[in-house]
Amino acid sequence: MNRIADIHRRITAAVPEAGLALLLRVGVATPFFLSGRTKVEGLLTITPSTRYLFAEEYRLPLLSADMAAHLATYAEHLAPILIVLGLATRPAAAGLLFMTLVIQVFVEPGGWPVHLLWAGPLAYLIARGPGAISLDRVLKIA
Repeated sequence: MNRIADIHRRITAAVPEAGLALLLRVGVATPFFLSGRTKVEGLLTITPSTRYLFAEEYRLPLLSADMAAHLATYAEHLAPILIVLGLATRPAAAGLLFMTLVIQVFVEPGGWPVHLLWAGPLAYLIARGPGAISLDRVLKIA
């Protein structure tokens, strides 16, 4: 059993936490940011097709289609940028995790395999923070 524990310690030492956190930040931010880019023209002008999707297919309770389209689109731009920079990482990750839950429950219930792939890194970032390679660390926020 000591040999297995030694191998485990060596593997853990070979993968620095800061690098792992950075990899998870970039990896989970990418699909959200790219999704946000499909919803706009130019910098941040909501497209007619985005308005249509939120009015007809992505209907959410308690929010108008226009409000939901704007909130989702802006969140898919801002939160990933913050996460990659490692700035306000925990709140940004919590926002994307909440968005993932909303998508799972109200928009695409069959999408749980992909949603779990998003939820895992987001939960890690909420629990552990952005790691040493981050603005949160530089600013002594995390």
